[in-house]
Amino acid sequence: MRDEHNGHNPALAELRKKLSDGLAKRGLNQTELARRAGRGRTTVWEAFQPDGPLPSAQTVAALAKALKLPVEELLALQREAAGNGGGGQPPGPGRLIGQWEPHDLEVHPAGHGKVVDGLGAPGTRALPGYVRRDHDRVLADAVRDAAAGRSRMVVLVGTSSTGKTRACWEAVQPLADRGWRLWHPSDPTRAEAALEDLHRVQPCTVVWLNEAQHYLGDRAAGEHIAAAVRDVLLSAERGPVLVLGTLWPKYARRYTALPAPGGEDPHSRVRELLSGRTVTVPDSFDAPALAAATALAEGGDQLLADALTRARTDGRITQDLAGAPELLNRYRHASPPAKALLEAAMDARRLGVGLHLPQAFLTDAAVDYLRQSDYDELTDDWAEAAYAELAEPVHGKQAPLRRTTPRSPRRPPAPSAAAAPLVPQPSGPVFRLADYLEQHGRTIRKALCPPASFWHAAHTHLTHPDDLDNLAEAAANRHRLQWAHHLRHRAADHGSANALYDLAWAREQGGDRQGAEGLFRKAADHGSAAALHRLAWAREKAGDRQGADTLALQALDHGGAHALHRLAWAREKAGDREGAEALARQAVDHGHPALLHLVMFREESGDREGAEALARQTVDHSILDPLYSLAETREDAGDQEGANDLYQQAADHGNGYAMHSLALSRELAGDLKGAEDLYWQAFDHGDPAGLRSLMLMRVKSDDREGAEALARQALEHGDPDVLYLLAQLQRWVADRNRWRAEAEALARLAVDHGIDSSGGAILEKLWPHGLDPDGTPTPPWQ
Repeated sequence: MRDEHNGHNPALAELRKKLSDGLAKRGLNQTELARRAGRGRTTVWEAFQPDGPLPSAQTVAALAKALKLPVEELLALQREAAGNGGGGQPPGPGRLIGQWEPHDLEVHPAGHGKVVDGLGAPGTRALPGYVRRDHDRVLADAVRDAAAGRSRMVVLVGTSSTGKTRACWEAVQPLADRGWRLWHPSDPTRAEAALEDLHRVQPCTVVWLNEAQHYLGDRAAGEHIAAAVRDVLLSAERGPVLVLGTLWPKYARRYTALPAPGGEDPHSRVRELLSGRTVTVPDSFDAPALAAATALAEGGDQLLADALTRARTDGRITQDLAGAPELLNRYRHASPPAKALLEAAMDARRLGVGLHLPQAFLTDAAVDYLRQSDYDELTDDWAEAAYAELAEPVHGKQAPLRRTTPRSPRRPPAPSAAAAPLVPQPSGPVFRLADYLEQHGRTIRKALCPPASFWHAAHTHLTHPDDLDNLAEAAANRHRLQWAHHLRHRAADHGSANALYDLAWAREQGGDRQGAEGLFRKAADHGSAAALHRLAWAREKAGDRQGADTLALQALDHGGAHALHRLAWAREKAGDREGAEALARQAVDHGHPALLHLVMFREESGDREGAEALARQTVDHSILDPLYSLAETREDAGDQEGANDLYQQAADHGNGYAMHSLALSRELAGDLKGAEDLYWQAFDHGDPAGLRSLMLMRVKSDDREGAEALARQALEHGDPDVLYLLAQLQRWVADRNRWRAEAEALARLAVDHGIDSSGGAILEKLWPHGLDPDGTPTPPWQ
């Protein structure tokens, strides 16, 4: 317990005393100790200072080992000291991993919900035995790296109740023994908590981003959170940290999808953060996982034994454990009013309403989901009875439709000009639909349109602009055009930039240019880059170039580089090449390939010299290589000599794909040595197909071992398709029987890496020379 009289932390004082005694006993100075422990001299010096910060668990462990002191005893003192305030440095967000209960971190309850003692906290809910799968190996590697001092991030991607959160919980247990903390940002909202405190994260902390769409997908804060997480991962002073997250596949696809050419890119930083850091969690157990679960069940795990009686056939063990089948039964057997509420909630979520559904909205929306006979039998308290029925828990904390209490936002004071517009909060109780029922509703109600009471309730009760935006679009897609119109107006009244833009566009199409401009200005005031784009284009057409440039630059502040690109295009067509290039360069600085578009425009208009000159000037500045793109255009036009010249220039600037094109020309010309050198250079400069082309050269020269070695090397670099391709190609050598066994072995290895053993689609994709009538590729040398 902390001594309030002198601010002394007894555990920290005892830790430093043991370290000092060990140092004296070994006859070392702090410099020599730092060398033996592999720590900086400042870090070691601070560990011995009475008023210094609490040394990290890793530092304590390293010093204990170097001084031959009991590591676990000193780590226990370090953990106790951290719990008492850290002795001089406020601890970062979160608390010790061992102080968390897994269900507080959103690990789904399982089985019959039995509560037992003796699992680390009184009344801890029992967890079934854990079955490790492929994604657990990736998590374990990340944990080992973090324990060794290297910051890592892993995001598990899978559908609802597939065991993502439980996998993260199991993975961090080795870090608990090392004194690591765990932080789950959630107050007042997930996004606000993360954005406010990410800069306070201390070394040896697990950042827990469960349901990461609530952080990375937040419209206002998602990109800022992604940038802050990236800074934490890259900061040597704040590491090591381990960032763990979970995502549904639809969110992972949305955040990692490349934007359409010329389109907006709302998730550029999130896409960069997730690149190479996502791992797929399968929906069901495979055969080895089922065997492991069976062994645990036979060893006495009753929760797994119960689940296997229901889910062995389809392998959906985690969903069963999380209560999904019971939730489904509750939906199927619900009373008519309760089922009507669930279906209204399902439709609201699948059409884009947020997690928290106002009770007033659900109650009014549910009316037309009832058959007339059921409606006639409603009592005055039907809604109260239905909500009570749906609030009854299934397997512990889950309920089909549960009441929830969103926390009030708590933001620091900010100047009024910088303050974000306040989003109206729903009045009255709000409810949340169970995840599994939400996904089930997306499937079974995919083709259904909600009844009139749904649209009326949305227009009457919903206030969040994003919800209204999404429902207006959904109504229009379902030809409920009047409701779409009214919902769009309501969204605009509540500050939706998208709705204001759509209304402005409609005014413009109707000939009301003055009214349209006023709405475009309102949309721009609410942060619409598209509206600023439209206003900039109007200024350009009116001859006000300075005004157009000013508005286009404002659009950049809201993530819209397309306005600059369009102005550059207009200036180019008007003959103002200097102005066009200046605007295009500004667009490129914000991630838009505007310079490449100018190069191609000049090429297509017949100005080949101008296209080449601009391509050479901008090759180091564009997000795409204009020389390589120009070479492809010349090659498609039949100008192979001109194409090769441009390929060579692009290759001189380090473009691996250009090197690959030159290598292919060398190979076709019979210069095999030159081709091989260029294929290797292409691979070294980022073209994974370089190894594949080298493998094909080995196959043509009947070099079996060389081909297999390159195929396996390509596999290690993320090209598993090459194995199946090799297995097929080996069937065309002169003596087929001699390679048959190797081909079949490679085909099996390809299947182990997720390659379809039929091979048709793969070969058609990878083999540009066509297929024989029997469906097998035609080798290029035949």
